[in-house]
Amino acid sequence: MTDESMADAGASEQTDRARTIVVIGSSGGNLRSHGGDDPRQLLSDIVRQAGAAGFDLVDAQFVAATASMDGVSTTTPAKLWGISADGVPYAHVDGTLDEVNAAAREQDAELARRIGAGEIDGLIIMSADPGDVNAQALAAAAEAGLPVAGTGGSSIAKAQQQGVHLVAVSGTTGTTSSTRAVAYMSGLARHWSVKYRPVLGGSSGGSGGVSGGAVADAPAWKRISIRGIMVGSLPAFIALALVLALSRIPGADFLSPVFDLLLAALPIVVSAVAARKVSGLDEVGLVAGALAGILAQEGGILGGLVSGILAGLVAPTVIRWTLAWRFPATTANILTGALAGLVPGLLVYFALAPFTSLLGDWVKAGIESAVDFSPLLAGALAGLVMWPAIIGGVYHSVILPLVLLEMGEKGHSFFGAIDMVSLVMVSFGITLANVVRSRTSGERALAGSGSAVNVFFGTFVEASYPFMFGDKRVFAIALIAATAGGTVVGITGAEASAYLPAFVAPFISTTAWGMTLAMLVSFAIAFVGTLLVNVIVTRKRSDAGAQAWSA
Repeated sequence: MTDESMADAGASEQTDRARTIVVIGSSGGNLRSHGGDDPRQLLSDIVRQAGAAGFDLVDAQFVAATASMDGVSTTTPAKLWGISADGVPYAHVDGTLDEVNAAAREQDAELARRIGAGEIDGLIIMSADPGDVNAQALAAAAEAGLPVAGTGGSSIAKAQQQGVHLVAVSGTTGTTSSTRAVAYMSGLARHWSVKYRPVLGGSSGGSGGVSGGAVADAPAWKRISIRGIMVGSLPAFIALALVLALSRIPGADFLSPVFDLLLAALPIVVSAVAARKVSGLDEVGLVAGALAGILAQEGGILGGLVSGILAGLVAPTVIRWTLAWRFPATTANILTGALAGLVPGLLVYFALAPFTSLLGDWVKAGIESAVDFSPLLAGALAGLVMWPAIIGGVYHSVILPLVLLEMGEKGHSFFGAIDMVSLVMVSFGITLANVVRSRTSGERALAGSGSAVNVFFGTFVEASYPFMFGDKRVFAIALIAATAGGTVVGITGAEASAYLPAFVAPFISTTAWGMTLAMLVSFAIAFVGTLLVNVIVTRKRSDAGAQAWSA
């Protein structure tokens, strides 16, 4: 029977119900290092793509061992995974591999019965065992002519020898759980002449599933988020700042070349993060972005951002095109990573790099010009707007990208200094004041944890929100302290970064004394002001309580 006649026969028998499919197999040998060690995510990705195609993933018989199947013993710990009625992967047998295989054989017999009864329309096999644990189900699938998609080298060959009707096959190397799931559904959808648009981006996380019905897949361009990309890239910028601080220790001059290397590599990091987020293809998008970023280095941070976004937009199109042309999943993954990285990278390298580099220079020059024009005014205004910006959600979309853009140019930032002084130190002052003199015992515990994070990690300024929102006077004190600290930053010309321990900030600043002074000014105003307000409030409560008692 040909593929076409089988598809026609299947279509004639198909009722209004969704096509039902079952996953069988194991965590395998090579597969274990390509997602097989995370069965929940692996099965969740398949559930998700099945829903996008309008199929129901009704069951799974997936044996997951704690070691590669290439070197396991009968006593190796293992679990048997299935799919619940609402599409959630779960482990229902936990024991030795011998015990789990025994349970899997029982399930295999039941799956064979269901296939024979016409309850299952298709199979997905991953590193299956056609000679033992999956023998009955695959024999029934061969007898019924069920379409089967799968990966797994030798297991695929054995299944083919048994007469299993394979509609999409590939090895495992170079694939991920998400791209394999796309390949499986592409093969089954093509066989059944079903329109299928892969769901890319986001994360199923194993917390839920999609069972049947179409799943809306947002176009890749809707996943473009400058905020998300910059926040995701932040660790690389902090590493740069730490190396800068260490390089200023006497005798640590040998770290200067390391700083230069990290500075040059930042566009690659930004590009890789951007491509991964926009493409929704995990490692494939990451590789494409890294490749594009290498070629876009001359364009600076903005060049890396542009190349990564373009790589993320190109990658889904390439993988859909390759799978539509029946490329094996391994080849589709490799080609997607290569083309989606090369094409945008070369575009930036030959055409866009001068413009992105110039734009980055303009942003840096614009900030420097504003500070040069009126250091006091620039610092004061920047400090004043920081709290409204973070409360209103503008900080991560505007301020943080400016901080990282400046750091990508020189390793420190005017807005980075403002961040540390006007947000972190102000929050530290407010929270520490509530540790010293709190209004309630509960507030003291809350303030204590928040102040520790502020000073030791340079983040979590939201710790001061309860106190600022609970009393308008504290909020006003925060604005005054932020403005005063920002003014000192402007006057002294300090540039630094947040997201570091507060005591490290002066060491990466362009002026250690200026940064220290600015931090002390904002902290002192926030601490003293909040402490005074708390003293007034607690005394009024005490006086009111005393009057009530005497009455």
